[in-house]
Amino acid sequence: MAQLNQQKCEACTKNSSPVSQEEIAQLKPEIPDWNLIQPQGEARLERSYEFPDFKTALTFTDRVGEIAEEQGHHPAILTEYGKVTVTWWTHAISGLHKNDFIMAAKTDDLASEMAS
Repeated sequence: MAQLNQQKCEACTKNSSPVSQEEIAQLKPEIPDWNLIQPQGEARLERSYEFPDFKTALTFTDRVGEIAEEQGHHPAILTEYGKVTVTWWTHAISGLHKNDFIMAAKTDDLASEMAS
């Protein structure tokens, strides 16, 4: 199976299945720095990235937005001075889908590219 960052998101509907605990256990090691959170009982993936200034944080935010549009899957993004917090979950199912893990891995790739 291809690594998460090499996969593409599939279209989701309200009838799509959320990932199981077993699937989470298999996928999570590919995105070790992401936190599993549950605001209002809804499973999500969240991670904050540090940057030297607002301009770099904003550039990262824009690049995350570009891959989100390409994949048709959109996160919540909080951009602050020197910090960007990205939260992925699948709105249609009010929880986590494999797409969220794919996008978390792609987000990590962007951050690594910017750090180089």
